[in-house]
Amino acid sequence: MGSNALDLKRINDHVSVSGQIRPEDVATLKELGFTTIVNNRPDGESPDQPDGAEIEAAAKAAGLIYHAIPLGREGVNPDLVAQTKSALEGSDGKVFCFCRSGTRSTTLWALSQAGEQPAEEIIAQAAEAGYDMSHLAGYLGQK
Repeated sequence: MGSNALDLKRINDHVSVSGQIRPEDVATLKELGFTTIVNNRPDGESPDQPDGAEIEAAAKAAGLIYHAIPLGREGVNPDLVAQTKSALEGSDGKVFCFCRSGTRSTTLWALSQAGEQPAEEIIAQAAEAGYDMSHLAGYLGQK
């Protein structure tokens, strides 16, 4: 397989997102200075995706904090947003979030920032990373 470069999308100094990672990517994330990994992808979405438990084991072995906050078909709910917020606030370094494409991770990040920063800023940071969150504008303007 060789060294597949991670396709990281930086949202801001604190948070980056990407699509699916593999257990062997964890070492690279650590080198890049991430201290926390958030997995927003439910297990079993596609046959080729590694189990969350494998990534969790790699994260723990590397001394990184791992959170599983899967966003599945049932969509976003306040609990997922609260878990995301607490994972972000509880990290003492850079946080890396992933799902299949990075969109769910960015959505949860955006919603977790509602009331923390202006909606335009949240949308602009996401857009900078290549994700359009403008449809969330109504939610982002409120706490």
